[in-house]
Amino acid sequence: MEKRRAVGERRQAARPFIKWAGGKKQILRELLARAPQTFGTYFEPFLGGGAVFFSLSPSKAVLSDLNPHLMNAYLVVRDRVDELAESLEVHRADRDYYYMMRDLSPETMSDVERASWFIYLNKTCYNGLWRVNKSGRFNVPFGRYKNPRILDRSNLHAASRALRAADLRCSDFEDAVQDALPGDFVYFDPPYLPLGGTAVFTSYTGEGFDVSEQERLAEVFRRLSRKGVFVMLSNSDVPLVRRLYRGFRIDTIQAARAISCRGDRRGLVGEVIITGY
Repeated sequence: MEKRRAVGERRQAARPFIKWAGGKKQILRELLARAPQTFGTYFEPFLGGGAVFFSLSPSKAVLSDLNPHLMNAYLVVRDRVDELAESLEVHRADRDYYYMMRDLSPETMSDVERASWFIYLNKTCYNGLWRVNKSGRFNVPFGRYKNPRILDRSNLHAASRALRAADLRCSDFEDAVQDALPGDFVYFDPPYLPLGGTAVFTSYTGEGFDVSEQERLAEVFRRLSRKGVFVMLSNSDVPLVRRLYRGFRIDTIQAARAISCRGDRRGLVGEVIITGY
């Protein structure tokens, strides 16, 4: 097989331009250490903040998520970054202004306005959490940050350059990887299984990701591995995950995560990185 480059040209390194629950900053070094040295197209179906993508900077990628506001923001950063930066400049970290923005209907906005609205709320809401109610409306309270950086112009431009190599999709994870070929690399970062029996899933898109979805994901993982695709997945270190991925390499790591509903209560939590190669 022809040797393929794992990373593209390095200029100013891009970082995630949003905060995201379950972001991979804590375990990024562990993930990168296990990534294949060479691969074809990079796939990341649960994109979130995209920390792994931005660190790898692949020459070709398929990036996807079911959150339409998130994927619209990525599209606008890639294709209309100057207009987005101009729009972000007008926002302010003020409680009354925040709730006025939160109550707006994104359906009435242009793509650039909606991306600006989404990034503003993400930067100023409590803990950077994206949560919607049953009606699909964002309902996280104001975060009370002293001086949040709503506009990081240089990083937005770096992210825009990195995303030029990416095919961006709002799609289910199984659909997103259906074109993966032998030698391609797929990283799955699904909503983690709860650590305790009383824990519940947080809804980021209005759709749940329950045990049946975890089982479907494990089957897709096995199918891709049999096909010769490099597949990597992260999740909680719980018995169900170990059962679903029995037969694959399972590495245990520790990550500092919030261990209650309060963001200031953090501790080391067991996670696993699973690879099919």
